[in-house]
Amino acid sequence: MRASTADSPNARLNADQAELEKFGALAARWWDPNSEFKPLHAINPLRLEWISTLAGGLSGKRILDVGCGGGILSESMAAAGADVTGIDLAEKSLKVARLHGLESGIKVDYRAVPVETLAEEQPLSYDVVACMEMLEHVPNPASVVQACARLVKPGGHVFFSTLNRNPKSFLFAIIGAEYVLRLLPRGTHSYENFIKPSELSSAAREAGLEPQSMRGMTYNPITQIYALSNDTSVNYLMACRK
Repeated sequence: MRASTADSPNARLNADQAELEKFGALAARWWDPNSEFKPLHAINPLRLEWISTLAGGLSGKRILDVGCGGGILSESMAAAGADVTGIDLAEKSLKVARLHGLESGIKVDYRAVPVETLAEEQPLSYDVVACMEMLEHVPNPASVVQACARLVKPGGHVFFSTLNRNPKSFLFAIIGAEYVLRLLPRGTHSYENFIKPSELSSAAREAGLEPQSMRGMTYNPITQIYALSNDTSVNYLMACRK
């Protein structure tokens, strides 16, 4: 997996300023189900059910949502009865998340803090840590994996989702999704930042996590329906346990 370089201006922060600005520019549309975030709204029930099933339910659990953005997954986990903290470095997205929480009445503790810093502050504090659609947007994804492992309690669950790196994922996730079907804005993803399952599994084990389950996610452009599957060649989700 990629690692940040010592001379990078964002190496210590482990953030790409261009990525933060990109999502910040779209922040006002996070909760519009017909906006650029339509795919996230569509896949959220799938992600929520997958996490809940493997974690043995969410009610009463303390959960951290890493890279929470506008809070789509955070709110749904809180609505399921979890005590949720959402962290992100895109301040505009967090502002939208907080405002939507006031409107919905669903309580989530949103913080602008790097996951590595939170791992130093609150090690072994969470029953569940979720890091969805975020690893492919940071300079050093292995550092995020390590921080997630530090934050989860022994016996707890860590969930990741990201994009595989191969010719098919380039064709489907970039050419197909961004240029042909226009499901996502052009430039949403950079192919060189995609992560192979073997790379993520290796980083997880090095961090003290044991991968336990992996599912793919597919999209049918005719029915416009997303579904979990055994095909991990493009999008995939990985469940780990400490």
